[in-house]
Amino acid sequence: MDLLVVLFLGISLALDCFAVSLSAASHGQGKRLGLGLVLGSCFGVSQAGMLLAGSFAGYFMVDLISGFDHWVAFGILLAVGLKMICEGMKGNGEGGEKNFFSLGTLIALSVATSIDALGVGLSLALIAESILVVALAAGVVSFLFSVVGALLGGRLAERFGNRFEVIGGLILIVIGTRILLEHAAAF
Repeated sequence: MDLLVVLFLGISLALDCFAVSLSAASHGQGKRLGLGLVLGSCFGVSQAGMLLAGSFAGYFMVDLISGFDHWVAFGILLAVGLKMICEGMKGNGEGGEKNFFSLGTLIALSVATSIDALGVGLSLALIAESILVVALAAGVVSFLFSVVGALLGGRLAERFGNRFEVIGGLILIVIGTRILLEHAAAF
């Protein structure tokens, strides 16, 4: 596979990680770099792992996985996005940080952002492409995009406050909707 194609594939998979990190950083005033590093590590490993898992599964059970992966991603992103919108709409000036360092939140967001990678891994298995380079590229790019997203999100949150939390929730819902629409367009 051409190196440029691998890079663009990594970037396209990392855009969800960037948006989620941008949104997550709007929840607190501190620990932006730490949040970016934690999210980036989780998202990078998850992207690479899902690509590898998708490729492995592609050899054995393509029909079972491809039927519902888009709904799982949509459901998780919708739930997190709606929660963020509700909290942003309250706007009571509490300014408290949300716990994006909790294991449950990290797992849910990692799965939601990498479910597309599972599908890509499945498709790469079907066309017999080497998955290792793609998985490494997606993991590294996802890590970098997550760190940058968290750093930018924190700065934007300082300027826009709760409004950015609402926007972040809307971004997550748009990402989930995009996943559904892309799946529908494929058929």
